[in-house]
Amino acid sequence: MAKLIVVPTPVGNLEDITFRAIRILKEADLILAEDTRTTGFLLKHFGIQNKMQSHHKFNEHKTVEQLAHRIHSGETIALVSDAGTPGISDPGFMLVRECTRQGIEVECLPGATAFVPALVNSGLPMDKFCFEGFLPQKKGRQTRLKELVAETRTIIFYESPFRLVKTLTQMAEYFGESRLVSVSREISKLHEETIRGTIKEVLTHFSQREPKGEIVLVTEGYGTKKEKSQITI
Repeated sequence: MAKLIVVPTPVGNLEDITFRAIRILKEADLILAEDTRTTGFLLKHFGIQNKMQSHHKFNEHKTVEQLAHRIHSGETIALVSDAGTPGISDPGFMLVRECTRQGIEVECLPGATAFVPALVNSGLPMDKFCFEGFLPQKKGRQTRLKELVAETRTIIFYESPFRLVKTLTQMAEYFGESRLVSVSREISKLHEETIRGTIKEVLTHFSQREPKGEIVLVTEGYGTKKEKSQITI
């Protein structure tokens, strides 16, 4: 049966891909790739020869109806991003939404995401958490942080190494310097590293050592009696 299959790809080590994902990428009628060069390297590594088409944030709004029509016509299409699970801070949502709107079957394989290992590795509570993705780069950034001050769940952010110090500085202002955080960078790659501590401690660390690579920032939720007495919403 023709369908859209969302296929997670490794965020670092290529061995993190599943046998099932490899099979789907071999058997699909078409692979939609955020960057065909990046996906081409992955396919070559696993000896996969298949047709690819670019599908990224700059063109996805123009192509979703056409792609849904192709699936309706009998094709099975695999959707991948450069790394991780499509739709999680990556292109993919628009096509999934269009397919579900048209009654097309959508299947999402379990697999790699950067925030899950960062959360588990943080040492912070993981029974309840919220995923924020990337904060607004400019307008709305401080407003969003203020809105999250009283969030009691563990909070997960994606961040650029170029904005990490700025984000930690703003968090120190709004959340308080004693809030616990964990910064994981280069997950599943050669130079993987996690730095844990208070916001003040982690900010000091990255102010002295320039952060590099892709970053997941995990922040302790609001909830201590000390915080409740100090923070005004």
